[in-house]
Amino acid sequence: MSVNSEINVVSLIDVMMLLMIVFMIAAPMMQGGVDVQLARAEGQPLEAKGGVVVTVDREGTIFIDRQAVTLAEFEGSIKAIADREGRDGVFVRADGRTTMDQIAPVLAALSANGIPQAGLVFEPVETRR
Repeated sequence: MSVNSEINVVSLIDVMMLLMIVFMIAAPMMQGGVDVQLARAEGQPLEAKGGVVVTVDREGTIFIDRQAVTLAEFEGSIKAIADREGRDGVFVRADGRTTMDQIAPVLAALSANGIPQAGLVFEPVETRR
């Protein structure tokens, strides 16, 4: 009587394909952040990079990545966070319905902490041809 010592790879391939489909569906959902409706403007898209994302929502709440902070906490911690994680820059996302009074303190705190250039994130205007 002979013993079959081959590995059945068909079931392993089935499991691999199932996991791949699950991750393909789940990955876009995991790229969240703070839900804001970005302002629209004309401009050239930039290459997606890492960096630190600062978000100001409709109520004026400040988020560093996804962590809500007060303005005082933001002013005290943004320099260290930018030095540690902001190799690709600091990007400011603001809800299109926020006022300049809510965004200006964030930009002033960035400038005061030695980060004079922050990228402003917006949605491109759709042009009809």
